[in-house]
Amino acid sequence: MAVPYQRWRPHPWHGLSVGPKPPQLVDAFIEITPSDPVKYEVDKETGYLRVDRPQRTNALPPALYGFVPRTWCGPRVGALAPGATFGDRDPLDICVFSERPILRSEVVLTARVLGVLRMVDKGEADDKIVAVLANDPYWADAQDITDLPPLLIERLRHYFLTYKLVPGEENQVAIAEVSGAAVAYAVIEAAIADYDERYGAGEP
Repeated sequence: MAVPYQRWRPHPWHGLSVGPKPPQLVDAFIEITPSDPVKYEVDKETGYLRVDRPQRTNALPPALYGFVPRTWCGPRVGALAPGATFGDRDPLDICVFSERPILRSEVVLTARVLGVLRMVDKGEADDKIVAVLANDPYWADAQDITDLPPLLIERLRHYFLTYKLVPGEENQVAIAEVSGAAVAYAVIEAAIADYDERYGAGEP
């Protein structure tokens, strides 16, 4: 029986699977590693990484940072967010902790979802799913965000509250709350539904 394949590189947002068991286990396409002083984002037209901007502060992301394929933050995600009515119209962001350093971006991994930072940016929902590498034995017992050391969550909060700071301008980013796995599952399901409505349901 022939092994299915794609002749061209699949688009990481539209051409990859959302994961093996969403919303508990999802795939993540990693754009930024904890050693990156530059903000990268996937180019929505080509699927390659584009340099977005150098970080203005010295803070580095404390976890792997990317997005969940085949998700989109639209009205359903916005309706769940404190202080927002619409999503940021991007794929759903995810932060993944790994005990062993992963120094390469543009990799795909499976993550176990633990919680979510309920972030609002300029009035739009910009949630950050918090997860661990699914097959990382160091995090084998972690099932909820409360199982992570509080210091790691504080580092995430500090990074996201400062990574868009512009001197002389008011900070328009706020983290309304830090929520556990159940809320994160609801956000992921909403982002999948928003994607399916906008781009069409079904596996790639």
